Amino acid sequence: MCFVLYVGTTRPLPRREFDKDSVDLSVKSLTERDSAIKQYFSKAEVQYVGSTSSCGCDFPHATLQNGKWPELEYFSDAEKDELEIARDISDRKNCEALVALLRTSGDEMVELYGIWDGDFATAPQAQENISRNDLLSPNFRLKEQCFYKLYLERGTDA
Repeated sequence: MCFVLYVGTTRPLPRREFDKDSVDLSVKSLTERDSAIKQYFSKAEVQYVGSTSSCGCDFPHATLQNGKWPELEYFSDAEKDELEIARDISDRKNCEALVALLRTSGDEMVELYGIWDGDFATAPQAQENISRNDLLSPNFRLKEQCFYKLYLERGTDA
């Protein structure tokens, strides 16, 4: 099962198919299968955004476990193995690409909702306001079933 990310914007983001040879994120319109997700958004356009792995699994995320998100442990690069360092690089690359994509919307605020594939009618368990800098923080994880209002403009408080 995969983590999937949906984004609400005022206008549609440019649609892109997944290309394993590209650093661009994929963007797809909702289908009948995932259209129930739209009920949680206030923005007019809701679309699926895939990470560099096609699904959302390469976006840094935390899984809801027994009604809460796990506390994350943070280590310096010196304490990490090669796999953990590679994961950090992938997380950073995907978050930077996500911010760049979302800025093309022209919106000061966009909405994000990440869930497990198939849980489209699952209501958010929490809501948070975050800034672009929060999303780009090395320790940030999108919480499964948390609805985010992401403020993209510099100087805008979340």
